[in-house]
Amino acid sequence: MTLQQHAYATSTPSDDPGNRPTSTPGRELFAYQDLETEVDVELETLWTYMNQKVRPSFNPDLLAQFGTWQDDIDEAATSDGLPIKYVVLGSRFPGVFSLGGDLDLFAAHIRNADREALRRYGHACVEILHRNMLSLGHPIVTIALVEGDALGGGFEALLSFNVVIAERGTKFGLPETLFGLFPGMGAHCFLSRRLGAARAEQMILSGRTYSAEELYDLGIVHGLAERGQGRAEVENYIRQNRRRHAGHCAIYEASRAVHPLDLAELQTVVDLWADAALRLSEGDLKLMRRLVNAQTRLLGA
Repeated sequence: MTLQQHAYATSTPSDDPGNRPTSTPGRELFAYQDLETEVDVELETLWTYMNQKVRPSFNPDLLAQFGTWQDDIDEAATSDGLPIKYVVLGSRFPGVFSLGGDLDLFAAHIRNADREALRRYGHACVEILHRNMLSLGHPIVTIALVEGDALGGGFEALLSFNVVIAERGTKFGLPETLFGLFPGMGAHCFLSRRLGAARAEQMILSGRTYSAEELYDLGIVHGLAERGQGRAEVENYIRQNRRRHAGHCAIYEASRAVHPLDLAELQTVVDLWADAALRLSEGDLKLMRRLVNAQTRLLGA
C-alpha cells in the first residue's frame, strides 16, 4: 500500500465558524490542527481523523477546519492533484466519535440572548453537512468510520454520509430533549427521508440511546465491524466496491434527486432550534451543564 501522509499545520483559531480559514498560496493541502489526514493512493482514499485535544465536540475551531478541509478536497479533485474517490472520516478519541455540539458555547449564547450567534453556529454546521451530503460536488463516496459513541450533533453528522460503518457496541443518541431542546443540525431532515416523519419524530423525542446493531437493522448503519476492526472493515468495503464506484455515485445522486434536501430547509430548522434554545430555562441550562460534566468525567476515566 502506498501511503502519503500529511503533517499537521496550525490554523488560526476563530470564535466565529463563519470566518473559516481559506486556502492561501503556499499552504499545504490537508494540514490542520485538529484533523489528521492520510492519502492512500492505492485505494484512492482520503482518510481523515478528528484528533482534538479538548472535549471531542464540534466547537467553532473544528468547524472552521472542516470548512477548509472541504475546500481542499474540492481543490484536489478539481485539479486532479490527488486521486480521491473515497473520503473517510473517523475519530482518534478513544471510545468517542463525537459528542456533538459545543454545549458550553450554546449556554453562553442563550444566557446572552444572542440568537444571531446561535444561528451563525448552526448555519455553519448545516452548510458543512449539506456539502458533505452532496459528495462535495464530485464523484466521491463519503464514508463515516464510527469506532466510538456518536451523540447529538455527532449522530447528525453521520447522517450526511453515503456509507456509515460502525464497530459493534458503539452507541448513538440524540439527547437534546433531555434538557428541553431538539437536535437542530439536520437530524429531523435526514431521518425523515430515511425512516419517514413519524419514525424520525419517535427517535428524536425518545432521547434514548441506540446501538450500532439497532441502527444497522434500520438501514442507518450500512456495515458492522468487530471492535478494533473498523478501519479494516472500511478498507474491505472499498476494495470490494471499487469497480462499482461510478455506479454507486450515480445511485447516491439519484437518491438525492428523488429525496432532495435544500440547504434552505436545513437553515430553517436551525432558526427554529435557535428560537427554542432561547426559551430554555435556567433549570434546563443546569441539566445541560450536568450532561457536559458527566461526559467529561467519563472521558477522564
